[in-house]
Amino acid sequence: MKKPEAVRRHLPTSPFKAKAEAPRKHFAVGDRVTHDAYGLGRVIGVEGDSAVLVDFGSRQERIAEPYRGMFNL
Repeated sequence: MKKPEAVRRHLPTSPFKAKAEAPRKHFAVGDRVTHDAYGLGRVIGVEGDSAVLVDFGSRQERIAEPYRGMFNL
């Protein structure tokens, strides 16, 4: 008999560990960043934990959380 998913527990010593949550990315005004699609830029605005406004030189883009493809330099 198979247990429902809600009843299963992931023990810390188990070799079948639960999927780890990726660390949240944090950006501040003035941070230099790189984006896979837009290239190098500088953060010019932060909207809480939901989005950042980045100046990529020729354009400004609003990048929403989870900030896929964007990394601090």
